[in-house]
Amino acid sequence: MQRKLHPLEGIVAVFALFFVLALTIGFAQAQQARAQKTVYLRSSSALVQDAATGEIVIDKNADAVTPIASITKLMTAMVILDRGLDLDARIVLSREDVDAKKGSRSRLPTGAILTRKELLLLALMSSENRAAAALGRTYPGGLEAFVAAMNARAATLGMSDSHFVDPTGLSRYNVSSARDLVKLVRTAHEYPLIREYSTHERTTVQVYGRPMSFRNTNGLVRSSQWEIGLSKTGYISEAGRCLVMRVRLASKDLIVVLLSSWGRQSRVGDANRIRRWLETHATVGHTS
Repeated sequence: MQRKLHPLEGIVAVFALFFVLALTIGFAQAQQARAQKTVYLRSSSALVQDAATGEIVIDKNADAVTPIASITKLMTAMVILDRGLDLDARIVLSREDVDAKKGSRSRLPTGAILTRKELLLLALMSSENRAAAALGRTYPGGLEAFVAAMNARAATLGMSDSHFVDPTGLSRYNVSSARDLVKLVRTAHEYPLIREYSTHERTTVQVYGRPMSFRNTNGLVRSSQWEIGLSKTGYISEAGRCLVMRVRLASKDLIVVLLSSWGRQSRVGDANRIRRWLETHATVGHTS
């Protein structure tokens, strides 16, 4: 004979069922919220920060110290501009400016004469290593004084994870973290010439009396989908693909740092993933 349930047992059963249902719904909502605050990135280290509030939007291994390749050239430009050197001064590219360690290519031949302003533009826009090397070599006191000025400037910005040994970024000993580079980008954006030159789409300079055209190494500056206020790319084998930007996305001014991304288009892919994620989820959250 089947036992008849006591009324209290029925009430307990109903509450238990309700509790399990609430837990299930809550877990599903939590999973959905977690998914909405996650963006898949191929970069090993990344940081996205709201430039106005300082709020961290995305943080992925932001304290990892890694080679930064040509992101270095933002510091190179700042040191040149801080010193107030004559930007119209004509500089002859020498054999000292040739990369003897890695044998990296350059379209600028030795003996070519360009203004310091043109060298600065090519270093920031096209990441020209000989241009950056010449800027460091012709600094008052020479290359040693220039590198010392780079590290001193980093110290003033509180970039405790950073160290520089050359103005080009070709050395793997030029290192920093994504968290430090947010500070660098924030400060570099205060220089009108760095903003202009780093986002310039293309330019032409006269080399031995003939026009030579250069393009920005960051193709996103040519995209109508992006509003970029500062840009710098970087690559050496030890650093992977790197990209830093100050951008306007989802009605916010953001600093984007992507480091150690492997794959020719991976840093651009990460940037586009971040853009789509932000546009989909207008409410800025935090993810790791």
